Amino acid sequence: MSGSSGVAAPPRPAPTPAQRMPSPFSLPLHALRLAGKCALPLIMWFSVGEAVRFGLMYAGTEIAYGDLRQVRLVATMTFLTLVVMTSMAVTTGMLYSLRGALWEIRARQADGEADERFWKAMDRVAPTFAAIYMTWSFHREDAREFVQLDFFHNIDQVAADAFQGVKSVVGRGLVDLDWRVSLGAMAVAFALKLFFAKMVEKGTGKFAGIAAAFSEFAFVFYGLNATVAVADARSEWMEHRSVVSTTGEVWSQAKETVPGWEAVWGAVGEIWPFIVDAVVMPLTWLTVAILVFGAFADDTRTMLRGTRFERGVDRLESSHDLTQKSFDRVTGGFQERWVPLANSLRLTLKGGAALFGMMCLSYVALHVGAEYALRGVRTLVGSGTPWYWLLIGPPIEMVKELVVTVLTMALMAATFDLAATRARLSGQAVSA
Repeated sequence: MSGSSGVAAPPRPAPTPAQRMPSPFSLPLHALRLAGKCALPLIMWFSVGEAVRFGLMYAGTEIAYGDLRQVRLVATMTFLTLVVMTSMAVTTGMLYSLRGALWEIRARQADGEADERFWKAMDRVAPTFAAIYMTWSFHREDAREFVQLDFFHNIDQVAADAFQGVKSVVGRGLVDLDWRVSLGAMAVAFALKLFFAKMVEKGTGKFAGIAAAFSEFAFVFYGLNATVAVADARSEWMEHRSVVSTTGEVWSQAKETVPGWEAVWGAVGEIWPFIVDAVVMPLTWLTVAILVFGAFADDTRTMLRGTRFERGVDRLESSHDLTQKSFDRVTGGFQERWVPLANSLRLTLKGGAALFGMMCLSYVALHVGAEYALRGVRTLVGSGTPWYWLLIGPPIEMVKELVVTVLTMALMAATFDLAATRARLSGQAVSA
């Protein structure tokens, strides 16, 4: 039949972005779209988080001084733990506020999946967030800010102690805890950590994941002083053990005899920090984003799925219980640090290598551009007034952190959204 039936067919509606394959090169624009659409909740989460964070740090510096100092120092460590938990809550909240704008989440809702509550997402994020936060030493920045605020807050006491010839305890709230008290608090935190970890494994307890994360952070912070004391006591003994001594000698000989040894390791040492900043850090925050959006698994099997190494995991899981425990003890640090990142990389690569490259490039451009923008603002404002930047510096720095944090969270959400949407439309499993 002829196509001229006299009745014009209604035009087909243009497919929505979730129905057609999005380009990985649209990542920056998609991130900006998400940031603009969810700007208000993102800004509110960041602002409230900064206020709570400052309040906890200020309280920690206040409570550290007075009678019963050891008890006060335990409370100080607790406040530092709450500071880190606040960072976890704010990060989770900012990503959670982006859920409604994601194509992938809308596709799930169209399939009949109910929207997830914030506390459930937080409970799922907490254990892995704690492992990532500690293994990559993000807590060092929190400790540094805590000590810096302590000095600024009690600078008059520092001057008074110096004038009187007294050893000042200002800025030592995180290191003056007696190692015996530290060891006791560490034991309590460890017991709680095991208890809540078992609850997480069994899937029981409404807030077991959050409690497990709190116990994890407390275990590390309370145990710092005891760990340092034990390490100092063992350092001299360890240096003279035959294996340690021989290893040091072999390493020194390799430097002298192997051609290019020092040049190679020197080059690796110079390049590695850039790899961490440009590749590892965005993958780390992407891991948290994937956790919040509920498409993540942090086990080794998932990382090796579809490869010949998966058979090795099958053999390990069918081995004796003692073999599995020994393997977990040996590889525990590696698994906590790298397996979540490898699974995030696996999901990202489902969207194509170009998407992974765009994520890293956008992340670096955002952070480098923010530093240059801050430098430009400082140059533009300028001032010959003494101490002027002590007054106006913190607000400008906070604005910069607000912009960078909001855009970083939007970038991670956009990366997940593009990867999951491309995987879904190409018939692949969305889970990492």
